Amino acid sequence: MKKPKVILFGDPKRPYVIEAMEQFVGFADDKIEILSNCLETVCSVDVLRKADYAVVFGGDGTILGAARQLCETKVPVIGVNVGKLGFLAEFSVEELTAQFERIITGDVLIEKRMIVHCNVIRSGKSIFESTAVNDAVITAGAPFNMIEMKLAVENQKLAVCCSDGIIVSTPTGSTAYNLSAGGPILSANLSAIVITPLCPHSLSFRPIVINADSQLQIELVRMNEQTTLLLDGQVQQKLQLGDVVDIRKHAGQFLVVNNPLRTQWDTLAGKLSWAEKPRYQKNNKSEMQ
Repeated sequence: MKKPKVILFGDPKRPYVIEAMEQFVGFADDKIEILSNCLETVCSVDVLRKADYAVVFGGDGTILGAARQLCETKVPVIGVNVGKLGFLAEFSVEELTAQFERIITGDVLIEKRMIVHCNVIRSGKSIFESTAVNDAVITAGAPFNMIEMKLAVENQKLAVCCSDGIIVSTPTGSTAYNLSAGGPILSANLSAIVITPLCPHSLSFRPIVINADSQLQIELVRMNEQTTLLLDGQVQQKLQLGDVVDIRKHAGQFLVVNNPLRTQWDTLAGKLSWAEKPRYQKNNKSEMQ
């Protein structure tokens, strides 16, 4: 059988990453062809497209950075958790080695997840473009006064949001900042966009879910000196009064190799304690005496 070509992503400065990569490479050395470590060497899109799989060692931040690079290549991502929570990292090194034959023979589910394209328009011209796998956040910034934004969907007025900012999340990102801010959990393979205000100056402004094919535009009408667009917590663009942030579904996708040992609901329950039963006190007479 032809050896699959693999791109590695792993930051050697992070604790335990080198050990995890060495363990995997030692196991798979005669089973795969490693093209490059794309966190040590900048990999062009042409090199990325040659890969059959990308194996990412790290936490969710490492996976998000790799996914933005890979979104137009159709290369599936195998996430190996060497971080703390590792919500997007489906495998431990031991699970990856145990399931490796199933993965390379295509006997696992590769899930297609949507990402968003963000464009900042200033005076009618685009001045910044990038993608986001988890979320696009407009944060108030210093001096931390409330900001005001006009929201429109498909050129139809949606609302005026006076708040500390706003989160525009993909289904993948619905369990990240969006969840912490009171937004809903979406199944990761849905095609939808969640709009969640941050501490809105209104009791009735609740998160809303819109069709992913809709174009969302957010215009800054009152802001602070350091009001910023933040993508996946990693890419920043400072905003100016009158800027319009245009957000829509990106043509590319984030392809994830799912761990056959667990479902997304197992991950929610195991890592975020979602829907955990109350811890009832036992009615033990001897303990009461």
